[in-house]
Amino acid sequence: MGFKGEKTRKKILDDAAHLFRTKGFGATSINDLLEATGVTKGSLYFHFPGKDDLGLEYLRQASERFMDFIDEGLEGDTAAQKLDSFLRLALDYHRGRGFVGGCLFGNTALETSDTAPAFAQMTAEVFLEWKRKLAAIIAHAQDEGAIHQGRTAESLAEFVIAVLEGGIMQSRLHKTEEPMNNCIETLRLMLFIPNPGSDQRRSH
Repeated sequence: MGFKGEKTRKKILDDAAHLFRTKGFGATSINDLLEATGVTKGSLYFHFPGKDDLGLEYLRQASERFMDFIDEGLEGDTAAQKLDSFLRLALDYHRGRGFVGGCLFGNTALETSDTAPAFAQMTAEVFLEWKRKLAAIIAHAQDEGAIHQGRTAESLAEFVIAVLEGGIMQSRLHKTEEPMNNCIETLRLMLFIPNPGSDQRRSH
């Protein structure tokens, strides 16, 4: 495929992004895609044999970007600072989007888990890798004495993801940062030990 073809393929993926994020994969029609991308039906099918092929490629690329986003957010001198930095970055990201669209992977999990195995499998892999990255940081923070050790790092990582997804969903619904911000502040209170080394309480 030449430069022009690659450019057209990228344009189709970029223009389809908003539709997939806001309407979902199932509710987005071929006509929606043609209108959003401005390409002919022949051109669309040349680059992607079907709507699912386009959707899966977009999801694959989005998952790669999301892993980079996580790594970018996990920055700091200590593991606790890295986790806190990621929480701040997540809020900043959705605030910057006006809380429109929510989390692509949370949306896709709800939409496709029972009806579209290929989408569900790719989404499950994203959540598993997200959990793995967070669990590694949380384990280090527990070793540093900055996070309660009453639960395993894997359990706490799963908890962080669940709370974030719930906050994102509510902020998307109400179009305000308050729900997501409240969820993040509660996570901080429940996870972090105020004075590391002096608190031996178990979290529940």
